[in-house]
Order: sequence, then C-alpha cells, then structure tokens
Amino acid sequence: MQTKGNISIHAQNIMPVIKRWLYSDKDIFIRELVSNGCDAITKLKMIKGDMEEELKVTVTVDPQAGELRFTDNGIGMTHEEVEKYINQVAFSSAEEFLKNYTGEDKGGIIGHFGLGFYSAFMAADKVTIDTLSFQEGAAPVLWESEDGMEFTMQEGGRTERGTTITLHILEEEKEFLDAFRVRQVLERYCGYMATPIYLEDLSPKEAKPAPSASDDETEPHVTGTEEEEKQEAQKPVNDTHPLWLKNPRDCTEEEYKETYRKLFHTFEDPLFWVHLNVDYPFNLKGILYFPRIKKDFGGQDGQIKLFNRQVFVADNIKEVIPEFLMLLKGAIDCPDLPLNVSRSFLQNDGYVKRLSAHITKKVADKLNGLFNTERKQYETYWDDIHPFVKYGCIRDQKFFDLVKGSLLLKSTAGEYFTLEEYKARNEGKAEKKIYYTTEANRQAAAVALYVNKGIDVIVLDTLIDMNFMSFMEFGSGNDGLQFVRVDADVSGLTEDTEEGKDIDQAQMEKLFRDALNDQELTVKLEALSDKELPLMLLEDEQMRRYKEMSAMYGQAFDFPAKYTLILNRACDTVRGLAAMEDEETAALLCRHLFDLARLSSRPLEAKDLQDFIARSNQLIALLARK
Repeated sequence: MQTKGNISIHAQNIMPVIKRWLYSDKDIFIRELVSNGCDAITKLKMIKGDMEEELKVTVTVDPQAGELRFTDNGIGMTHEEVEKYINQVAFSSAEEFLKNYTGEDKGGIIGHFGLGFYSAFMAADKVTIDTLSFQEGAAPVLWESEDGMEFTMQEGGRTERGTTITLHILEEEKEFLDAFRVRQVLERYCGYMATPIYLEDLSPKEAKPAPSASDDETEPHVTGTEEEEKQEAQKPVNDTHPLWLKNPRDCTEEEYKETYRKLFHTFEDPLFWVHLNVDYPFNLKGILYFPRIKKDFGGQDGQIKLFNRQVFVADNIKEVIPEFLMLLKGAIDCPDLPLNVSRSFLQNDGYVKRLSAHITKKVADKLNGLFNTERKQYETYWDDIHPFVKYGCIRDQKFFDLVKGSLLLKSTAGEYFTLEEYKARNEGKAEKKIYYTTEANRQAAAVALYVNKGIDVIVLDTLIDMNFMSFMEFGSGNDGLQFVRVDADVSGLTEDTEEGKDIDQAQMEKLFRDALNDQELTVKLEALSDKELPLMLLEDEQMRRYKEMSAMYGQAFDFPAKYTLILNRACDTVRGLAAMEDEETAALLCRHLFDLARLSSRPLEAKDLQDFIARSNQLIALLARK
C-alpha cells in the first residue's frame, strides 16, 4: 500500500537554506550519503560480528539514466525506521539551526546539524530510497521524493539486505554524472573511511576498432586502457587503514613518505614527522609532517586535514590546530571532537583548547627529541624549519617555553649554537650582545672585523627574524640581551692604543661635515682592531629596525638616514687625512671614503652612484699626475 505525507513541518524552511547556504560545498552530499552507507555497515558489524561476505559501499555513475546511486549491503531499514529517520527530519535542533544560520556567515554548516541524507536535494530533483532490513521477515521499502518536502512510500521489490539511494541529477548539476569528478570528491572526503568504497562507471565506452584478421581471435581484444579501467574498478577508492591509525612502531619510513605524497599529491618528501597516537586524555591520532619551508614562508601552503572517525571534515580548522602549526602538513583524526556545533563554539570549548595545547606539546617534544638525540641531523633540518619554529615561539609563549633550549643560531661559518652556547663561546667578547648580519655577502667587510676578533656573527636573513629578535629581547625573559647588526656597533672592535690620540676630534668632525654638507653628522674617533680600515658607518639599531618594520607593513615613512661616522685613528689613511693641507683634495677624499663605507652595507643608486664614479675617475687622475 502506498502512503503519502509531508516530511516535517520545518522542511519547507530548511530545504531552501540547504540549497542556498551549502551551495559552495555542494559536493558534500556525496560524503554524507557515503557516510550513511558506512554507518549502516558498521551497525551490521556490531550486531552480526565478523561476516564472510565483503561489506562495502558502491557509488554508481549512470549518465544515460541521469542517475547517481549509492548502494550499501549494511543493516537496511524497516518501514518504521524509514518513518523515524527519513520522514521525521532528525536534525539535532531544527529550530536552533534556523536561528543560528539566518545571517551571512554560513561557514562550517555542512555535516554539523544532521542534514545528512537531505543534502542529496542539493544536486537532485528526485531521490529514491530502496531498502531492505536485515531483520527476519522484514518487508522491502521504496521511498521517493521530488523536493525533500513531500514523499511517497510503498513496499519495494528489493531482495538483498541493504540500501540503495538513487539521485536523479539536476540539469545544472550534470558534473556529478562524470565519473572522474565523482572520484575526485570521493578521494577528497572519503579517501580514508573504514569501509571499502567502490566506484562503478556506467558511462558508454567509445567504440573500439574491430580487430584485424592478423589478430589472434582466440583471445579477447582488450585495450590497455580498458584493462586499466577494469583493474581500477576492482580496487576500492579509499584506504581503509590509514597510517596514522597504526602504532608508530609498525610504520616504516617509506610508508610515512608514501602517505605524505598521496595526501598532498606531491613528489617531494617531507623532512620529518610527528606521529600522534594518544588514547588518554584524548582520543587523538594523526601525523604532522614538516615540509621544506620557504625562506620567508610567504605564500607557504600548509595543510592539515581534520578527520572524524576517518571521515574528512575540513582543512586547517584553526580552532583545533594552533595557528603557527598551519605551516605544517598532515592529518589529524579526532573522533571525540564536537563537530556537531558551530565553529564559534569550538573557539570557546575547553576540550578543544586542551587538545590544541596537547598537539603543540607533541610537536615541541619531537623537536626537543631530535635536538637531544640527533643533534647533527637536527642541524641539517634547521635551515628549513627555523622560520616555523621562530614564528611558533612568537605566537605561543608555551611553545617557546617548551623549545627554547632547542633554538639554534647559525653563524656565518655555518656552525650552529644554542643561545647559551653562543654566550659561552663569546664570553668576555660580546657581553650580552649577539652580533648578526642580514646580508652576509654585502656586509662581509663588517662581518670580517668581528670574526677576526674571535666573535661569532649570526645570520638572521628572513622576514620573521626581525620580529624574533624583538621577542627574544623583550618577551623571552633574557634580561639585557641585545641583537646588534655588525654595522650598528663597534664596542667589540676597539683597542686600547696610543696611535692617533693626537688627532683633533673637532677638526675631523668639521672636515667631514663640510665635505658631506651634513652639519648633523656625528663623528667619533676610535682605534679599531683592523688598522687598514679607515672608517665605519654605523646606523642606530632600533631606528633601522623601525624603518624596516614600517616598510614591511607598507608604511614607508621618509626617515632621514642618521649615521655615526667612526674614524679609525689607528689607520694611516685617517692620520694622513688629518695632516693634509690641500683642503680641496681632503674634501674629495672625505666624500669618497664615506661612499666606500656606505658600499660595505648597501649599493649606491642614481646620483650617488654617478658621483662616486666621477669622483673615482678624478682621484685616479690626481694619482696619475703625481
């Protein structure tokens, strides 16, 4: 007997909401229907235990019929169960759903409010359920609806246990009658579900040319492509036993790399990984991979896939995964995560915060473990991972507290030190200062001065380093620690000598100020350890950082360059310049020496470069005449 009815009093309100707000993720209906099939199989296993037959879900693409079918041989449904689970829309709260999702922000609705089966109407103008319960003597049921609001239900003709859901695809959604497109969706959302999922393609095959008379007609004529298609159809779309669910002891290095390549469709191998395998206090499985991180990680494409019982939920859920870990790649499966609520709830959920903190600790433990047991290997990773580690320290104080002993500083000589090791090596030479370079090649002259004095110079040449230095100086508890660029300080380069002490400071200051037409220029006389170096130009460390930081954030304030000119009184050139009587030649030399000092840290441009070249020619001519 056929019955008719309305599905629920809310359906006329809910269906337009589904179709409108879930449109950007309309392919999610495939995940929902496959998940339902997997659930039916799981329930059957719980009741019947292990069974000899293969329990599976099959997705059939039938373009000629205009249908997409989802078939499982699971528990099936009785007439009463269809009435309960289909005709009475079992939303967790339909009223709350409508109330919470009337605004513009519709992110994260899918799969969170029991929409499940009804997501089928996003792509179909008619949906049929053909089901037979496992229960002895149960009658088959055939259910049909064209809009998700009204239905007909009658006894069906199914003879095998299980359920087939048939979608007659809307004209504008014909993409879901393309087996390649459906496979893409299945691999994305269902690629690691626990139940085998098969894809059956009923698309008409192109006619193949008839075999020639010379062909062996005793063998079937099957092309390589046909053979490949047959083999592909015989394999599940999904991997039912993903690596992250296994015990780390049972996983090989090649399996980790292969999973990485498969998850992220890449030929590159990761640097290393963290296998999360926690049963208490969280039920948490996963693998986080450290990829090769770009120098400044601008546009760095991290991706962490979140699963719930092997069902893909979303990428990069920042409420669950700490922001700085988004530079990593990986998969996290957390069956206890409350995904049936809004993301705003996740932000405030204590369980989620503890979970996030636990993930952070496991990553820190991995870094510390490598540092403590495989120091040399860890150092080979450092150039790739240090932007990520530094960013994590800045963003998360707890992460910094955990890994601060494993932070490395790389010297211009290619050696790696912890902060404490650097202090110990340079004790008595650098005090609480860490000397660094941002461009080792361009600042080579200044770097050499420190290296020749036995002071290690650190390379800090990524965008994150400017923020990292400030954090280490003011936010890390290292009282008095200073990072000083090699062209910002000479306190470690001076010597106590009598050479040049008779040079008149005021005279030299006037000479350079007049020659450079800069009456604000600060000039100092010092005895530098390198007696061949006439002078150095110093720029205030904090002012330079402020300018660079402003430029980084698009606020290029026009600060005038403020230099301190250090004249090396131990240098013969400076002493000779002080004694020179030819004022014109002295002024020429002052300008040239100043530009040479500038060249040691940055290139000359435009008029400054033209003047330098002209002046060089002028000095050469003077020398030639002499």
